[in-house]
Amino acid sequence: MGNSSELELLQEGEISSFGTEFSRVEIEALVAERFPRKAYCLVEDWLIFHVDEPQESLAKVRASGLEPMFLYSHCVIFDGHGRFPPGGWVRSTLCKSFDGDCLFETRNTVYVLVGKGREMTASLKTIFGLC
Repeated sequence: MGNSSELELLQEGEISSFGTEFSRVEIEALVAERFPRKAYCLVEDWLIFHVDEPQESLAKVRASGLEPMFLYSHCVIFDGHGRFPPGGWVRSTLCKSFDGDCLFETRNTVYVLVGKGREMTASLKTIFGLC
């Protein structure tokens, strides 16, 4: 995250009621139970983007089995794949499922939302303009 307009964007949106305060042991047990063969990534200081695009585009995404949502986190706590260093940032691919609480699944990873975060609706240009 380099420029101040990106930082300002991440502080916009509605404060979300999602996120967990579970311990690392509790999170590992939850992920192992719900997604036994999938790596997970713990993130905090997160933002869920709901894609703001024409309905036809959103319908195509849903028809492919995905949801028009992305996750951005300014702070990775742990990445089971070893792709993102602790303290680094991550932007997910499209959402496969979201449990409405703290588990945001993509095709390859389950992102565990730790603590409070935000949600907002944004265009793909805005979402992909971040980092």
